[in-house]
Amino acid sequence: MDGILIYIRGEEWKEVKVGCLFDVVWLPSLDPQTGEWNELGHARHNSYTSHLGGPEEFGRKLCSEAQRRHWTQAWETQVVGDGAAWIWNQVQEYFYDSHQVVDWFHGKEHLARAANLLHGEGTPAAKRWLKEQETVLFQGHAERIAQTLTEAAAEHGEVKESLLTEAGYFENNKRRMNYLEMREEGWVIGSGMVESGGKQFKSRFTGAGMRWSRAGAERLLPIRGAILSKRFHERWRAAYNSPKN
Repeated sequence: MDGILIYIRGEEWKEVKVGCLFDVVWLPSLDPQTGEWNELGHARHNSYTSHLGGPEEFGRKLCSEAQRRHWTQAWETQVVGDGAAWIWNQVQEYFYDSHQVVDWFHGKEHLARAANLLHGEGTPAAKRWLKEQETVLFQGHAERIAQTLTEAAAEHGEVKESLLTEAGYFENNKRRMNYLEMREEGWVIGSGMVESGGKQFKSRFTGAGMRWSRAGAERLLPIRGAILSKRFHERWRAAYNSPKN
């Protein structure tokens, strides 16, 4: 799950929530962490859903797509997202028994912010600290990082609040940051599948000068999702053969 922004006339920029359902398959891959070839989990057979509005309706739409994909028949499932609270609220509502993973690259982004706060942006010290803490994070010790940042906040008064914010991010998501364990069990740890889908939604709705009515965007979003899911012809046949109003 993720979100993108599109411009709605009379409302300005509004978030479209995007969800991607996929199968997890093991494929021979070069592990970026170890530099070795291993069987790693990859997302395949992606399908997409979206909603211009609040998370509750989006959650219902995503659950419906999950049921169409026979989610409940899967032996095990997972959800990948960033640290946004609305994502994990919907997970708790509809996908509570799934493995939960905060996207690895979002986790690294927050580590980079912390490194810059502590040592200055782009400095050798910041780069060294980031490299060391990436290993700690990948090994599943987010709680240790949260503690390190909390202690550092007491010594860096000028950036105290920002460091505490980053510490809270790792503390709140620590159970979703067992990257090494999840990788070894063959799960996906990155949200590239929904990031890519979001970009493809965005390319259709945020071109130069594009300004949408709410009704127009709401009508076109499902069509874009059907195209990305390779289900447009199926949707078209259903619509064409529907009884007249």
